[in-house]
Amino acid sequence: MPIPGTPSRAELVDHLVTTRIAGDVATPRENNLSHYRKLANGDRNFWLGLELDDRWTDEQDVLAVMAERVGVNDDPEYRYGQDTIDPELTVDALDRMAARLRKAAEGRQRVLFATGHPGGLLDVHRATAAALRAAGCDVVVIPDGLQTDEGYVMQFADVAVLEHGATLWHTHSGEPMRAILKGLEREGSTPPDLVVADHGWAGFAAQHGIDSVGYADCNDPALFLAESEGTLQVAVPLDDHVLSPRHYDPMTAYLLTEAGLT
Repeated sequence: MPIPGTPSRAELVDHLVTTRIAGDVATPRENNLSHYRKLANGDRNFWLGLELDDRWTDEQDVLAVMAERVGVNDDPEYRYGQDTIDPELTVDALDRMAARLRKAAEGRQRVLFATGHPGGLLDVHRATAAALRAAGCDVVVIPDGLQTDEGYVMQFADVAVLEHGATLWHTHSGEPMRAILKGLEREGSTPPDLVVADHGWAGFAAQHGIDSVGYADCNDPALFLAESEGTLQVAVPLDDHVLSPRHYDPMTAYLLTEAGLT
């Protein structure tokens, strides 16, 4: 059931577990390990817009970071079955993100929002953008006519997304963020002070020196590696596409309250 108002930390932890945003999540262990291995083997589709070079070529090192920052099982011999996201780590990361959002609001900074997972996280970003706009931030309006090999880079409710065949598109690529930053440069617009995003949108911006915070699932290790290296400021661990996008509403309410945006 929805939590009325803003949940306490304990209430949010319970809600995350109940809705499987954290706790025993839907992503199976074998999928997690497969993605860690592909990243370590240099498959750039799993680098999420980052340049990892040869720093993460051992999948056991990737697993160690994911156990520390996400709460997946740290046993390399555990290869099949249920895997987990520690809800306490999720809320810890939300607190860190809230601190960066508060800084943006206090400085009335220029903020860009984007998502590669519109089916789950579009409204989380929309609500955060609306709160920062109300606080006096300049929410970036992206240039018209941007596109990548995958489709068109569009903006809905202040959130940049990839559109393909009249459908909002799930993408891990950093190319849409590249298109936005190049487009802003061409039109002489000021680049964002902060990017709030996920997937390759967050990774590419962070790689290119823009303060970036984002959300990532337990099978998307690149953003957590970037946070561990200091490239990305915050990576929030969660299942990024649960049964209903409304399940994220209490999390968003908690985030905005902690940021002083309600």
